[in-house]
Amino acid sequence: MKNVLMDTYKRLPVTFTKGEGVYLHDDQGNTYLDAISGIAVCGLGHAHPGVTRAICEQAGTLVHTSNLYGIHNQQLLGERLTDLSGMERVFFANSGAEANEAAIKLARLHGHKQGIEAPVIIVMENSFHGRTMATLSATGNRKVQAGFEPLVQGFARVPFSDLEALETAAANLKNIVAVLVEPVQGEGGVNIPPADYLPGIRKLCDQHNWLMMLDEIQTGMGRTGKPFAFQHHELLPDVMTLAKALGNGMPIGACLASGKATNLFSPGNHGSTFGGNPLACAAGLAVTEEITRNKLWEQAASAAEALRRGLAQKLDGVEGVSEIRSLGLMLGIQLDRPCADLVGMALDKGLLINVTADSVIRLLPPLIISSEQIQQLVEDLSALIIAFLESAS
Repeated sequence: MKNVLMDTYKRLPVTFTKGEGVYLHDDQGNTYLDAISGIAVCGLGHAHPGVTRAICEQAGTLVHTSNLYGIHNQQLLGERLTDLSGMERVFFANSGAEANEAAIKLARLHGHKQGIEAPVIIVMENSFHGRTMATLSATGNRKVQAGFEPLVQGFARVPFSDLEALETAAANLKNIVAVLVEPVQGEGGVNIPPADYLPGIRKLCDQHNWLMMLDEIQTGMGRTGKPFAFQHHELLPDVMTLAKALGNGMPIGACLASGKATNLFSPGNHGSTFGGNPLACAAGLAVTEEITRNKLWEQAASAAEALRRGLAQKLDGVEGVSEIRSLGLMLGIQLDRPCADLVGMALDKGLLINVTADSVIRLLPPLIISSEQIQQLVEDLSALIIAFLESAS
């Protein structure tokens, strides 16, 4: 084939042509269990009938107008998301990176309204917030940033899960306006903070008049066993960003605001040509309807417990397996060595997995995964891990 695509991905040697639930089929007739859901996107699985129907019906009615006019589906989806989260207002974008860009702009507006000329947002080491210039500058991964300097200024980085480091930053930096943090670091290796971490950030933000901004792009929409990960705690953020599973594959992002962030934007401050168009919001409405009607976060929590328990039993005592970390259907298996080769090995066996942070096997299966499919995943993956570790020793 003619090489027409920019060389931005190291693609695996497979092309998928059809999806059904947790399975994908390639152009050679092979079937794969998808344990990463398009990286936490297809939470309802592939070709979900409700989402398919909503997209087809909307495409035959109205795809796009402009945000210069009222958009009925956008209003409805905004109401659904605010009801589900307790947040107050929503801005719709096309992606997670764009949602985080909106959050960054909200933080800077918040600072400027207090007379802070050079606002600083606290971000975390090993974080990931996107690949636009501002979001890659906020990201705590040097590999993502390399070659794109000069980076956007206005970010100060501290270790993840370290409240003391945040307190030190508060004592030494007088122009902090917000903290941007993932409730669970996905790209960073499925890093789960202690139970007091997010409440501690909320307390510091209240003390210092900072915005608490949560990047729930990977954790949101039921994945962690709650509709949103912050709901494992008694708190409400000032800003929360969503994308990925919100459209089950249809590109859509959202930046939600509450409290002192609610009314920061005014006409002309921000916008998007395609953000929140009727088609994208039709998909988002179908997703939120399915998740809330069936309380799929409860199903995710139950499935996650079975998956973690099964893997723990199979991998117990296996030399080279350091730890299994999970919150809902967001699971990381920490090995004691780089394991990127496992992705290709799994593909050959009809299983789609992901390796992040060099040595962490990341699993993000659809929320609808059945007990039989969990058992298949446990059996196949544990056998692959054991074979990989034995061959490498």
